[in-house]
Order: sequence, then structure tokens, then C-alpha cells
Amino acid sequence: MKLENLNIVIADDHPLFRNALRQALSSAFNQTQWVEADSAEALETVLDNKECQFDLILLDLQMPGSHGYSTLIHLRTHYPDIPVVVISAHEDINTISRAVHYGSSGFIPKSASMESLTDALTAVLYGDIWLPNGTELVPVSDDPTDKMASRLSDLTPQQYRVLQMFAEGLLNKQIAYDFGVSEATIKAHATAIFRKLGVRNRTQAVIALQQLEMEKVDLS
Repeated sequence: MKLENLNIVIADDHPLFRNALRQALSSAFNQTQWVEADSAEALETVLDNKECQFDLILLDLQMPGSHGYSTLIHLRTHYPDIPVVVISAHEDINTISRAVHYGSSGFIPKSASMESLTDALTAVLYGDIWLPNGTELVPVSDDPTDKMASRLSDLTPQQYRVLQMFAEGLLNKQIAYDFGVSEATIKAHATAIFRKLGVRNRTQAVIALQQLEMEKVDLS
């Protein structure tokens, strides 16, 4: 595999960081098309483009709508052929271990040098996993968070988007309008979401989703 004519997605909500990242990597990957997304919803829209085959996703865990690890879990379930590299300001071993556990092919601290960044992307594009030097992963226990992650992976892309909109506080009629469907369809989605997550209502579903936010997760 030659690293040319690549399509790489940068999913981060800070435009200055996206721009700096793209400029820094352009010399090493000079025949690459860079596609940007500033939220989980925007990322889903990008990936829905069936005319473009993406080679890599660079993912910020804390962009709007991502709820920590939930977008990573969603990507690994529904886009398993696209490697995902997490880029995060959280550099602790718990965050790195959890990201790898949920399927990330690499973890790049935002403090990493451009040389490390280039090495990381090259390694992942060739099928390896890249972690910062000296990283010793810790086991992820079979805790409630991990159980919820497994349940979240059962959601279809549309159900996942509805759950995200629940978390944003949108009403069924607002969600139905955005999707261009009836309220009854959204209620059917809600019923399926509750069943798959093992909850009874919207509030519990949102709480379940929030379990995957990084500040709620502790492996110690």
C-alpha cells in the first residue's frame, strides 16, 4: 500500500486546530484530500457520502454530540473498515486504555510533536496500532460503563442519531421534522433505543449515554 491519494477526515470542533493539523501533515501526505467535521452530526454526514472511500478518521473525543467514547464506539460498529485515531488533550493512561479497548487504532496526545503525529498516521495506515512511547495499557473492567458501551453498539446509525438528539433536549416533533418522518416513527425509534439500552425512558437513555463521557469513566 502506497500512502498516496488518501481521504482523511479530521473530526474536531476547533477550526484553528483542524487547520494547523492539516497544514502540518500536508507535507508528509501531499496527495491527500482532507475532509473536516466539527461535530458528531457533521462527521456522520461526511461518512454518509457513499462516493468517497475514507482511509482514516482523526477523532476528538470531546467535540459536540460525541459524548466521550460514544462516537468512537459507533464508528467501530458501523464503519469497521475505516481506522480511527483518537487525538485528545486527555493524555492519562485511563483515557488511552479505554480508547484502545473501544477500537481506536491509535492515540495521539494533542501535545505530540509533528514528527510523532506523522509517525502515528503512517503506522496506522499500514495496519499497525500507534501509542505514545512508554504507554502501558491498563485492563478495562467489565463495569457498568463497559456494559453500556456494548449496548450502544447495538443501535443503528439512525437510532444513535435520535439518542444524540434526545441528549440535546429536542422533542419528538422536532426530531421528526429534522428527519422528515412522522412522530410515530420517532416514537418507534425511541422504543427500540430504550429496549437496546435496557432503560425505560428518555431521561434514563440520556444518562446511559452520559456514562461514556470521559470524566465519568475511571479505571482506577
